[in-house]
Amino acid sequence: MSNLQQMKENQLSNRRYITKKKLMITFAILFILSLCIKTFMDTNMFKVNKVQFHSGKIPEGSAISILQISDVHNKVFGDNNEKLMKTIEKLNADIIVITGDLVDRSTDNLKHMFSLIDKITSMHKHVFFVTGNHEWDNPKREELLAGLKERKVTVLNNKNSQLTVDGVTLNLVGIDDASTNHENVNEAFNGINDKRYTVLLSHTPDIIENDSEVSADLILSGHTHGGQVRLPFIGALVAPDQGFFPKFEKGTYKIDNSQYLYIDSGLGTSVAPIRFMNQSQISYIKISNPER
Repeated sequence: MSNLQQMKENQLSNRRYITKKKLMITFAILFILSLCIKTFMDTNMFKVNKVQFHSGKIPEGSAISILQISDVHNKVFGDNNEKLMKTIEKLNADIIVITGDLVDRSTDNLKHMFSLIDKITSMHKHVFFVTGNHEWDNPKREELLAGLKERKVTVLNNKNSQLTVDGVTLNLVGIDDASTNHENVNEAFNGINDKRYTVLLSHTPDIIENDSEVSADLILSGHTHGGQVRLPFIGALVAPDQGFFPKFEKGTYKIDNSQYLYIDSGLGTSVAPIRFMNQSQISYIKISNPER
């Protein structure tokens, strides 16, 4: 091969290498960009997760709906939560429950959360709240709880309440955050009529393993954020109090034939301000006894 031919071969090989390198760089940039877009959307655009439960304790042909809001962590969606409020209004649930961590432990201004609660209670008269670990770690906890009560939110601090909506009566039980050891299950269930359908609000789902006295038909929890960052085929890598590869991360778990645990992965973030493969959400829960 002549020197000229060798030079042409080298030039062709170099062009191929440069083209391949450019393609690899382009694909890498597009991949990183798609990850950033996905992360931004999962963190800042919420969805509604709809869940259905059935029970013979509900009158035949009847149903009751619960909107669960969890782990807001002082996050605001849109202009003063306008997008969130429009969704809540459209769903028009019978009951709204807030299962803890409405604020972050570092939240020092309650303006946004009180504004959110004002809007919610202006639309709904049945609004219930239980504390999460961030409420107990926040120096403004008492101010927050007092503000919720002033805004007609029922704070279930180791208490229960009976509620009738459209002929359906159920028990709502709430415990203070168990991950910070403020729960009192016996006190919360005191006087309960267990022939009625019973919903327990517990910020942490670990209550199902840590306390054998939980006799609710449905337990609604949060706390885990669904792992906040999830990976395909693996799911949540880590969750509070459970460590790596948590047993209870998000969604529905059948505890026995008559008891279910549902974990909402929440709206906000903690530690790192990102979500991935785990979109922010609220949950619309319907409990019914369909006609046979």
